[in-house]
Amino acid sequence: MGDAAQLVSSIQLQDVELQEKPAHKRQGKGNNNNNNDETFTVEDAVEFIGFGRFHILLFLIMGSTNIIEAMEIMLLAVVSPEIRCEWRLQDWQVALVSTMVFLGFMVCGILSGYLADRYGRWKVVFGGFVWSAYFSLLTSFAPSYGWFIFLRSMVGCGVAGVSQGFVLKTEFMPAKYRAILLPLATVFWMIGSMLIIVLGMLVVPSFGWRWMIRLSVTPSIILLFLFKFIPESARYNVSAGNVQGALETLQKIAKMNRSSLPPGRLVESSVKERGSWRVLLSPAFRRTTLLLWYSWFVASFAYYGSVLSSSELLEKNLLCVTDPDPEHLVKHTHPDGLCFCIPFKNNDYQTLLISCLGEVALVPVNICLLNILGRKLSMTMLQLVAAMLFMLLNICSSMFGFTVLLFLLRALVSMNFNVVYIYTAEVYPTVARSLGMGFCTSFSRIGGMIAPFISQVLMSQSVVLALSPFAVTCVICALGNFLLPIETRGRALLNS
Repeated sequence: MGDAAQLVSSIQLQDVELQEKPAHKRQGKGNNNNNNDETFTVEDAVEFIGFGRFHILLFLIMGSTNIIEAMEIMLLAVVSPEIRCEWRLQDWQVALVSTMVFLGFMVCGILSGYLADRYGRWKVVFGGFVWSAYFSLLTSFAPSYGWFIFLRSMVGCGVAGVSQGFVLKTEFMPAKYRAILLPLATVFWMIGSMLIIVLGMLVVPSFGWRWMIRLSVTPSIILLFLFKFIPESARYNVSAGNVQGALETLQKIAKMNRSSLPPGRLVESSVKERGSWRVLLSPAFRRTTLLLWYSWFVASFAYYGSVLSSSELLEKNLLCVTDPDPEHLVKHTHPDGLCFCIPFKNNDYQTLLISCLGEVALVPVNICLLNILGRKLSMTMLQLVAAMLFMLLNICSSMFGFTVLLFLLRALVSMNFNVVYIYTAEVYPTVARSLGMGFCTSFSRIGGMIAPFISQVLMSQSVVLALSPFAVTCVICALGNFLLPIETRGRALLNS
């Protein structure tokens, strides 16, 4: 009777494995006691199950959240000329719109990280999605400039929750696939950026910017119905003491991938101190945390600096073009005041589209760098080359030459953001991974808050002065990367 009870217990814990194995390969009653002595962790299970259909579904759904995030951020670059014209805004008022979005992101970034570590990743991502879609739709009805910046700051708060989807996605990925699939998610960001630019090109001239925002909410509504296919993180469940919930999730993944769980039973201790900032500043992580905060600041500062600078240079025709067409001879600043209404022309939209392609054109290079050089050296090299390209925008060139420069710059700052994202998700343990990501994204939004005032206000005074801060911060960050104590290439994710 004792042996039979043990056999039933073993079958319940390993039902997925037993369903996949032929009967003659199943272990007999004599070996059952040895099986019960075997244990495995979530990390073991994720690696044992391997890559399969679940991960493809996860990649597509969670990657699509990047489409929404990119649309909300790139919307600022597309809508700036329109709101400047409608409300007769000064440069600092246009810059304040972007700053308020990033302020909402910064404030809610830490909060969303804490909530994700305490109450689960899935709840925070889904809630952030609903929040950002709701307030984005309300933005299209903003009656004044004040209401517009308030509603956009609420959108930024929701996007902070959506960004925790990167942690959820990382925690399900086998180690050897993280350096390949996570950079490939850039494709979704590029699609979102291009989609909002195309909407601006097709909708704004005929129906105005308000209808562009209303139409941009459509993908969010569609994705809300797809979230039911994504489970809660098994790593979070075991850290919260819900071992049975983690086991059920792993069994479903194994069944979907036509694989099995490792032999034995899932054993991992729960951790009471989840989502604690003390972990981030403990002796083991203090230097890494401080350096990462600056790395995230620079990643965001350089990325949004490149996006908003390209938009500003094109809108105000500040480029030193050797072959200008009549459209690029219209200037923003005149002796008798500002020209508020200089809408984007078709060739400006096309230049923005081409620069967006840069975000994915060099993804194979990004993957090679991550796997060959590792995370730290990849960040260093990308930041140094980006600094050089920022300064090259000061030289006089043809419009084609500027398009190539913007294309390469966008590619490099995007690749750097990818590497920083991956390194941060890999270096922190499960008990503080979301909080660590939340703090880092909040520091990145400080860079996003400052970037508009450099690229949209200072740019009108001097192109050289506006681009120099982006180059200098990249160089300093590249040197700081040599002080990072941990290289995460090929390393398993820590639980505690």
